[in-house]
Amino acid sequence: QVRLLESGGGLVQAGGSLRLSCVASGTIFSIYTVGWYRQAPGKQRELVATLTAGGSTNYADSVKGRFTISRDNAKNTVYLQMNNLKPEDTAVYYCRIMSIWGQGTQVTVSS
Repeated sequence: QVRLLESGGGLVQAGGSLRLSCVASGTIFSIYTVGWYRQAPGKQRELVATLTAGGSTNYADSVKGRFTISRDNAKNTVYLQMNNLKPEDTAVYYCRIMSIWGQGTQVTVSS
């Protein structure tokens, strides 16, 4: 059974940084595309960033230049480094592999 566990969320002031982590278990992590998504209150879940097994990345326009997705296959972990955070980045952040989602981690950015 594939399981994903996110961590690293919290409360930060605008302009600050956070690094989210997502640990996968029960799968051959290295062969899959991994992704980070977010859902703000009253809004639909949206793509933040994806990273393929081959290393190709894709970012939402709203986070380009500020967020970086990376992975450590030896640790079955995907990261999301978030810099220069803005209040509009406030959301629950989820990682995803295939059709499996983690439980989410809350990120709150104060102005």
